[in-house]
Amino acid sequence: MGWSVMLFAAGFGNRMKHLTADRPKPMVEVAGRPLIDHARALTDELPAERVVANLHYKADILQAHLHGTNVQTIVETPDILETGGGLRNALPLLGSGPVMTLNTDAIWKGVNPLDQLQKEWDPDRMDGLLMCIPPQNAVGYDGPGNFLIGANGRIERGDGSIYSGAQIIKTERLADIDRPSFSLNILWDMLMAENRLYAMEYAGLWCDVGHPQGVTNAEALLGYRHV
Repeated sequence: MGWSVMLFAAGFGNRMKHLTADRPKPMVEVAGRPLIDHARALTDELPAERVVANLHYKADILQAHLHGTNVQTIVETPDILETGGGLRNALPLLGSGPVMTLNTDAIWKGVNPLDQLQKEWDPDRMDGLLMCIPPQNAVGYDGPGNFLIGANGRIERGDGSIYSGAQIIKTERLADIDRPSFSLNILWDMLMAENRLYAMEYAGLWCDVGHPQGVTNAEALLGYRHV
């Protein structure tokens, strides 16, 4: 199966402070490479037919960087659409099947999380499958957990595992949400109410790079030393 992958790359990166004054967050460098290239490397290992990135803040910089790659871009204008609205807006490029989505502000150490999601995906039981991180595997993360995962893999909200930013999701129900800009949390709540949202836990290490200290943490995780 050839997958469609959505790279979320439109955010303002406010938590990054000075690092995003002159560039979008996916262009912040970790271990000598922009975050967007770390995310692309994960998609390059898949049988992905379509890879799409949504852009908004300083979109021209990302467009220039991605020119000539296999990543198609779509610019959200005049307003940013958040994760749910952004995914729905990109569906003409992604197609009608299930979509893998990946936030571009994290670094992974271990097996490819997208490959692991593919292997666990069961469309007969699932309308969504989230990759979550056990708190002990989240490098430098001190926020609350997001989901409690049951023995059967179904989830409910609670201070348990941390949503990683990687998932497989069916997109048909996005048409039922009557607003232009919205979070994917709205779709997740719909799927949880129908017992169709599942999660799995990542066995490797994960680092959120949403703030300046995250860059330092991620480079330490990768064993990178500045010359």
